[in-house]
Amino acid sequence: MFALASLFAIAYLAATILPFSSELVLAGLLAEGSHAPLLLFLAASLGNILGSVTNYGLGRLCLHWQHHRWFPVSEDALGKAQTWFQRYGQWSLLLAWVPVIGDPLTLAAGVLKVRFSLFLLLVSLSKMSRYAVIIGLFEQI
Repeated sequence: MFALASLFAIAYLAATILPFSSELVLAGLLAEGSHAPLLLFLAASLGNILGSVTNYGLGRLCLHWQHHRWFPVSEDALGKAQTWFQRYGQWSLLLAWVPVIGDPLTLAAGVLKVRFSLFLLLVSLSKMSRYAVIIGLFEQI
């Protein structure tokens, strides 16, 4: 159970700006062979998705300061960005699994008020697909 909890925690942290690699931990646990791949998939996916939800929440939280002079984005620019992201950019959340760009995308989705149900669907598909591919490739070896 410790291994599953550790994978969950590392996958959660990997979805933030912290430099963790849940894929390596997942591969190590798969190689060890003492845990069912489905349980590993669920632990990694849930942790990583919840990490992205945290980023989304942080993005929404930062909006509380948008009316302060020091806030780095004008209200007009934020409105334009929100309109563009909702029209075209929300589908970019399917790239939430990609290292380096995925985490800022999930934060931007919160700042730009992407509908949470759509956010959760797209990010979940993205994150779960990555882990399914890793497990599938590992099973082929």
